[in-house]
Amino acid sequence: MYAVVDLETTGRKTSWHDRVVEIAVVRLDESGRTVDEWCTLVNPDRDLGPQDIHRITAAEARRAPRFADLAGQIVARLIGHTLVAHNLMFDAGFLTAEFARLGHQVPVAAGRGLCTMQLAGQFLPGVGRGLGSCREAAGLPPHQAHSALHDARAAAELLAFYLRRAGDPPRWAPLVHEARRIAWPALIDNDLAPVTRRRPEEREPHFLTRLVDRLPRLNDPKGDAYLDLLDRALLDRHISASEADQLVATAEQFGLARVDVEELHRGYLDSMVTVALEDGILTPAERRDLDEVAELLGLAGADVDRALQAARVAPATARPRFRLNAGDEVVFTGSMTPAREVWAAGAVAHGLTVNRDVTRRTRLVVAADPDSMSGKAEKARRYGVPIVRPEAYQAMLDAGRA
Repeated sequence: MYAVVDLETTGRKTSWHDRVVEIAVVRLDESGRTVDEWCTLVNPDRDLGPQDIHRITAAEARRAPRFADLAGQIVARLIGHTLVAHNLMFDAGFLTAEFARLGHQVPVAAGRGLCTMQLAGQFLPGVGRGLGSCREAAGLPPHQAHSALHDARAAAELLAFYLRRAGDPPRWAPLVHEARRIAWPALIDNDLAPVTRRRPEEREPHFLTRLVDRLPRLNDPKGDAYLDLLDRALLDRHISASEADQLVATAEQFGLARVDVEELHRGYLDSMVTVALEDGILTPAERRDLDEVAELLGLAGADVDRALQAARVAPATARPRFRLNAGDEVVFTGSMTPAREVWAAGAVAHGLTVNRDVTRRTRLVVAADPDSMSGKAEKARRYGVPIVRPEAYQAMLDAGRA
């Protein structure tokens, strides 16, 4: 009968190439009772925009299906139902744009559905336009905003409130009857499993668990390519989901089993300890850094103690440190606070060169989210350019001044 839709997007304008990053559909019967609900993240193949608003990470979105893969499933959930949304013009506009990219026209114009924001003028006169304000005026409890499923549920409850006051049949009954007859494009429903947001307490499994676990090899593994990738991944003391994927893929490419990689990690930690002890003093900050790196590598504090003891007897060969030098080219991507323009001006003040696009000369990419799917980030991964968070980039600048 009714299909209440809510979308989270990378921005507000389809004309600026903004895309859908989450979609929820809550279906109701004629009286407003929930029949079923469905929600999934969507890979937008671009930067996620204002992540401080929708709170979706690129690590989650990059492993979600693309809209093209979900289109048949979305049609199957909307066909025969009256489309409903709070600010229908916004959601209908994005649905139209997404299907248009696939070469399909869909009947989701604002005049063919119900807008719970517009209906408030009839049932809740004088109330504000926001979903929260409408719910408060209707005596409904607060909800979690900027989550597609929670917003769709909240709008569905608001529609049920309207239905209880609209009489039988409601004045929009002709619209409901028309929706049952409207033709939609015939698309295949791939029946893909939805990819939902990770709960705050959930952590990504350590990438070592994805490697083959077998007996030690007889020869020493040639892990230079793996270690070079590890260097770039650990620049910001954070292994992003895309970096973890690259590490696993590289290990598999060179036939490195889990035991091989663990040995490479211990050697990497040994080289870091050698650098930390160059001046003969291990500061509390250096020890914290070593513990942090050990955890990222799947090692423990005891491994740091072992490496420290061994280094005082026979120091390992230190890997060269990454430094930013005057003239190095940096690129910024993503929605940052402060704005990218401020970061770029600071980079120029430090003698760095700021470029709008990533080239093979680029030394570093600074991204609001290291798992960003922006064109700049994807090109950086192809070229092997490190991608770090703004905080890590600032730490590099501070270290250069020390």
